[in-house]
Amino acid sequence: MPRRRSLYRAEPEQLTTRADLAVARLAAGQWGVLSVAELRACGLSADAILTRVRRGNLHPLHRGVYAVGHRNITTEGRFLAAVKACGKHAVLSHYCAACHHGWLSYRGRPIDVTAPTKRTRPTIKTHRSDVIERVFVRQIPVTPRIRTIIDLARVEPEDVVKRALRQARFTEAELELLPRTGLLGSIVDLSAAPTASGNEDFVLDLVLKAGFEHPLVNAPYPGTRFIPDLWWPQPRLIVEVDSRAWHSDPIAQRDDLDRQAWLEARGERVLRTTKPQVLRNPTRFFARLVAAGAPMSG
Repeated sequence: MPRRRSLYRAEPEQLTTRADLAVARLAAGQWGVLSVAELRACGLSADAILTRVRRGNLHPLHRGVYAVGHRNITTEGRFLAAVKACGKHAVLSHYCAACHHGWLSYRGRPIDVTAPTKRTRPTIKTHRSDVIERVFVRQIPVTPRIRTIIDLARVEPEDVVKRALRQARFTEAELELLPRTGLLGSIVDLSAAPTASGNEDFVLDLVLKAGFEHPLVNAPYPGTRFIPDLWWPQPRLIVEVDSRAWHSDPIAQRDDLDRQAWLEARGERVLRTTKPQVLRNPTRFFARLVAAGAPMSG
């Protein structure tokens, strides 16, 4: 005769409580990270928090900040956890704010946070400020666009600031709010055009400093989805700045040649170059531009 299985009621501490449900709901809108204050507001006591840490339901990220469910959180979750670790008035700022705004790529460096008081936290780089400006971008408090680029220019090298500024695509009204002195001023005065890469930054700067007229930068070619890197419409001249990242595989190279043939059939002249080629012989590159009809400024 088969043996009957006995049913046992789960112990109270094994059940999902109303507080746990509240934690799950709140964490879903907070990139999976909550502070002790938020956990307490959900109904968990200090002992209940410790119990859930031991079980593996909560995972400490910083002092007083936990990942809910697992430690494999997104970059946004790590940004928000760092902000929460620095107090309720803290904001994501500087390099990491530029990354969150979508201007730069985050490379795992210490997370920049600005707060009224400077705190020492592992993996967090804190900046103190009496004036905290904040907006919320994808549920994370972050410095506004203008404040972010100004802060960035105070601590980062020119190539990083230039990349962020040109990716930000500031409006003319926003550009008027930027200081026209120092590093930011020199970049804006040369060009704030929305380049797509550091290689394009380099070639565009070289072209402008050599006295050529400012080309259109990443402006859509009419009637197509093609976006030329640099384009002078009147002399019908396009410059493509190739790179290994986007133009090295056979499919990309074939697409480049097909597009170039199509453009040249329409009367455009397409010059292809790379940053290393221009670096090796800028004089030759300028001669190619002049021969192709690139206009000089003023």
